[in-house]
Amino acid sequence: MSGKWRDLRVRVLSAVVLLAVALGAFLSGPTAFQFLIAGVTGVMIWEMCNLLDPRHRTLPVVAAVAVTALFIWIFRLGRADALESGLVLLGLCIGFALIVRRGWWIGFLYGGAVLLSGLWLAAFAVVQPNMILMLLGIVILTDIAGYFAGRAIGGPKFWPRVSPKKTWAGIIAGWIAAAILAGGLAVNAGLPVRIVLIWAVAAMFLSLASQLGDIAESAIKRRAGVKDASDLIPGHGGFMDRFDGIVGAATLFLILSLLGAL
Repeated sequence: MSGKWRDLRVRVLSAVVLLAVALGAFLSGPTAFQFLIAGVTGVMIWEMCNLLDPRHRTLPVVAAVAVTALFIWIFRLGRADALESGLVLLGLCIGFALIVRRGWWIGFLYGGAVLLSGLWLAAFAVVQPNMILMLLGIVILTDIAGYFAGRAIGGPKFWPRVSPKKTWAGIIAGWIAAAILAGGLAVNAGLPVRIVLIWAVAAMFLSLASQLGDIAESAIKRRAGVKDASDLIPGHGGFMDRFDGIVGAATLFLILSLLGAL
């Protein structure tokens, strides 16, 4: 296997395991899926705190445990969509920002996106599970298409200073893959052509949001001077490395939902 594909086998095996765990939790019902989200969100906050200020040893662990416990408390009360829950998360995010002073604004923005996207995914898993599956499909296809197109075609870099591996070929391939998925689902549902086009365009924007989530996480890593957020997932790095696209896409979906655009 050539050099540019040498990590493919490990990446595929890790992705299959992650997908099996996620689908297993999703198909087991909202409770299992919500507990999974709580755990994943906690680990991502742990990684983020380590990246922002590695001098702290206890803060990342305390933050991870606090987030996981808070999410489980919110889910068990059945208040995943309540304003109070959002305010509690906002306060927690501000607390991270003040404690991790070296990157307070990054902690506030990215940490807030991680927390709110996790809360949104948990809420929609109960009321609109099919929407979660479509969003995850868009993110996964964006990642797969971007990986193969970027490696096979190469070409000009999208944002070399922040994410040197991303190419325009991979970015555009991700948009096309997302549009095909959403458009195909709309056609299969027998929706009018106008709605099919709207779904396809919306999927392209969600694909872009997914890619921007990846780039935002890359910027945090470059600021910290590391390649991966952690080494918890073979071939992928950390949970932030694997789920950064979901954070970006879910955040945009949440904003559009609040604006009544979806």
